[in-house]
Amino acid sequence: ASNLGLEPRRYAGSPDANAKLDCNRHKFFEREVLAMTGDGTNDAPALRAADVGFGMNSGTSIAKAASDIVIMDDSFGSLVSAVRWGRNVYVSILKFLQFQLTINIVAVAITVLGAAVLHHTPLGAVQMLWVNLIMDSLASLALATETPTDAMLDLPPFEAEAPLLNDNLLKHIVGQAGYQ
Repeated sequence: ASNLGLEPRRYAGSPDANAKLDCNRHKFFEREVLAMTGDGTNDAPALRAADVGFGMNSGTSIAKAASDIVIMDDSFGSLVSAVRWGRNVYVSILKFLQFQLTINIVAVAITVLGAAVLHHTPLGAVQMLWVNLIMDSLASLALATETPTDAMLDLPPFEAEAPLLNDNLLKHIVGQAGYQ
């Protein structure tokens, strides 16, 4: 975390609810993404206030209700797996957006250039719909079946308010559309 410019805040042992809420208040002012674990009734406010609240299955029903995710086996390994899968979903969404926008830019460019040069469109409306239907379903199947790897945990945290279409992604979309 220090190489990302963040100061990690860790509480050893079992912090009381006030310490957890102080950590949440710090997150609010620093605009950091915060995950919190808890299993007791006193943890419920902190679990609810965190960006992601992990409740333990052995905990109280109040803590489980306040949680976003309930860890069924009370294992830290499950928490790591949840983070890995969450990052995989986010990366897959970015890949899907990049693929779809590239395909759509190329299809529209072909249609517009074809209409300008040939005075009729090379792809009709129904053909464009078929291209989109086939490309959407194949891309979503390919990306939905991609399993997360341990390399997902090495990625820096994603900013909560970062736009999905960042400058790097737009550069890749334009470059790939131009290559097509």
